[in-house]
Amino acid sequence: MDAHGPNLITEGAPLLGFGLVFVLLFRKLGLGATLGFLVAGAVVGPQVLGLVGEAESKLVIAELGIVLLLFLVGLELSPSRLWRMKQDIFGLGLLQVVLCGIAIAGLVWGVAQFSPAAAVALGLPLALSSTAQVLPMLQSAGRLRTPFGERAFAILLFQDLSIVPLITIVAALSRNPADAGGPPGWLLGLYTVLAIAGLVLSGRFLLRPLFRLIGNLNEREMFVFAGLFTVLASAAIMQALGLSTALGAFVAGVMLADSPYRHELEADVEPFRTILLGLFFLAVGMMLDLGAIADRPAFVIGMAVLLIVTKTAVIAGIGMAFRMEWRQALALGLLLSQGGEFGFVLFTQAQNALLIAPEAASLFGAIVTLSMATTPFLMMFTRRFRADVTADATGEALEGPRHDGASAIVVGYGRFGQTVGQMLIGQGLAVTLIDTDPETIEVAGSFGMKVYYGNGTRLELLRQAGAADADLLLFCLDGDQLDADALHAVKHAFPHAAIMLRAYDRRSVVKLKGAPVERITREVYESAIAMARDAMRCVGVDETEIERTEDEYRKMDADRLGIQVETGDLYAASEKLFWRQRQRARTEEQPT
Repeated sequence: MDAHGPNLITEGAPLLGFGLVFVLLFRKLGLGATLGFLVAGAVVGPQVLGLVGEAESKLVIAELGIVLLLFLVGLELSPSRLWRMKQDIFGLGLLQVVLCGIAIAGLVWGVAQFSPAAAVALGLPLALSSTAQVLPMLQSAGRLRTPFGERAFAILLFQDLSIVPLITIVAALSRNPADAGGPPGWLLGLYTVLAIAGLVLSGRFLLRPLFRLIGNLNEREMFVFAGLFTVLASAAIMQALGLSTALGAFVAGVMLADSPYRHELEADVEPFRTILLGLFFLAVGMMLDLGAIADRPAFVIGMAVLLIVTKTAVIAGIGMAFRMEWRQALALGLLLSQGGEFGFVLFTQAQNALLIAPEAASLFGAIVTLSMATTPFLMMFTRRFRADVTADATGEALEGPRHDGASAIVVGYGRFGQTVGQMLIGQGLAVTLIDTDPETIEVAGSFGMKVYYGNGTRLELLRQAGAADADLLLFCLDGDQLDADALHAVKHAFPHAAIMLRAYDRRSVVKLKGAPVERITREVYESAIAMARDAMRCVGVDETEIERTEDEYRKMDADRLGIQVETGDLYAASEKLFWRQRQRARTEEQPT
């Protein structure tokens, strides 16, 4: 076996084991998964137990988690929605990076007595926050799609965009002669524009036809491969140009946000994102230099406190300048008060540029990690002062639900689902439509209907489609694709949604005994009754008799179906067949 094989196994087991134990413990204490991963990494790493080493190599792999996170966030932001956020991205985001960078660089220069160039090389990276920590916190709290969440994300997105100019600034300050031949800043900016344009064109003319082809083949595994290929290819293009890999993945996600394959991609990529993001924080915890903290504890703790206080004050002030209510502005400042994962990258750049010593990079890496560890505590301890208000950032009351999630999800957009979906949309409900047939999706699109591709019986896909916020889950599928056990799993995962189901026939209804559904509709039941009414009317049956016949039929059929479901026997209560009941009644009415 390869020498790396045993290391992967022997190191993987304690990494995952300690991560599992500490995340469960910290979740139980209400402190969040991120802090659990950080502590687990510190304990299992070389600084404490020494069970796992080479944190830097693991961090390189784990950074894929950040790339996948930005891809998934991009899938939730259509270009039109991103355009609507442009003021927050280039206004709020720009002010945050510039003002926080200047303030923190001043602190580093004044408190730590670094040279001005070194203070800038350290202060600007510290202005960035942790996308990998903040976005999952917003997602788990259900606030990513609120006005507050959008503003937090706008700042994080601009921070990611600012990686290129920050790298350019560090290169311009470099004392390393080897950096003199590097590309100028304007060329990096041009690379960025060209790369984004290339990704946009690829998404439109290459990726969408590729996913349409895979959808026609109905191969879920190929969706996983194609989704990961999309993320890695877009990140690789950016990396080859010396740009932000996460930005490339984000642009690829935005380009597919309006495609019918968005929810299927989210469901397929999400597990990889979760695993790799956990590994990222484990690696960050392993890199925590406890020796540096032990040598200068007052400096590390003091600088971490100053970093948090400064960023909170500056971001809260900017938020209020953008007409945010003070509680929301404070919450925004606290949420973004930590240092970010890109700080490690920029500290390495500064070290290679001979602006700071390796000891300084290690010391400020510890400050970033410590600040990240405080965020769950800060959010928990200040919850009382940050009581949510029912107003958006402009102080106006929010109307309707505070999310973009669907009020109803219709799974199956065939001849049955089309009627259900269109009537609900006509009533003004927000409806998400899901189907597995690319041709149906394209035909529906030609009529202006937005139908997403995916297997709507999968819990992961339903979750990505917004089932946690939905009021109704309507399964309009052909045949017997769901049983009682599957519906119990759906109800357990989404307890607040009312479930309704299209059943193929009586046999299907009998099989669904005990299923947690509000209503089961046999697909041809109502249309058959309507045709029978028209037939009786055509041969001159009185309208009153037609009404009486329908009422009797519905009652007898319901009674018989109830007995069949209870006994599980399709032949039970056969004497209650409507025609037999009517025949018996006519026989009794005839004179002897």
